[in-house]
Amino acid sequence: MDILDFNVKTLREYCLEKPFVTEEFPFDEVTLVFKVAGKIFALIPLDETNLVISLKCNPERSLELRDAYAAIQPAWHMNKAHWNMIFINGTVPKSLVCELVDHSYELVFNSLPKKVRQELKG
Repeated sequence: MDILDFNVKTLREYCLEKPFVTEEFPFDEVTLVFKVAGKIFALIPLDETNLVISLKCNPERSLELRDAYAAIQPAWHMNKAHWNMIFINGTVPKSLVCELVDHSYELVFNSLPKKVRQELKG
């Protein structure tokens, strides 16, 4: 799926389309936090002037992306490795942002214990 007009609303809707996703405002009430089974897979600050999304990424892909796109940087606010902060400013293709949201979701979902995944799927 490609998002035609990126803004906070469209990114939010795309994240919420994923199964078993919840949305919270736990940090500062200005950042949308998307979780699957209590684990974060995406963060979207609500600052409309600078559209950014932070996503989890596997180590190899993370390094490739940072080398290929100046708009993709390490997410300094996360205390864990392999998070990318993507500044959506036209230099990163929209289809890539969607792909990375999907990738982040799948990484987090697949890292859940098997029992939790089975319970979610019913």
